[in-house]
Amino acid sequence: MKVILLEDVKALGKKGDVVKVSDGYARNMLFPKKLGIEATAGNMKNLEQKRKIDEKNAAEELKRAQEFAKDLETKSVTVGIKVGTGGKTFGSVSTKEIADAAKKQLGIEIDKKKMVLASPLRELGETQVPVKVHPKVTANLKVIVKEI
Repeated sequence: MKVILLEDVKALGKKGDVVKVSDGYARNMLFPKKLGIEATAGNMKNLEQKRKIDEKNAAEELKRAQEFAKDLETKSVTVGIKVGTGGKTFGSVSTKEIADAAKKQLGIEIDKKKMVLASPLRELGETQVPVKVHPKVTANLKVIVKEI
């Protein structure tokens, strides 16, 4: 029997896949637990329409992410850090502080987990911080670290 999976099933397939399983497995396992439906002509047509809608939504989301990335590239955030005698900095600037500064200065919510920072910023000056806006889109935010 051919079945369209409604959820990911371990060792069988991903959501939306059409798989061939035994009649008993489909009737006793997949259908009662709402993990799959029978692959009839009508269900296949619905699956195809849903895939088209999902692809369209994904393309729109990618376009919005690219526009946001372009906008983010033109902006900069200023963060302060304490500096002692001789130019030695006390502490560092983390992604949390950069996210807070972006919210206050630019009015943009940026998730601190989306920022790709190998180590916290410990030096004064400008730095480009990569921000993963979308799995396929990365923008660089200019962060200026100044003395408080």
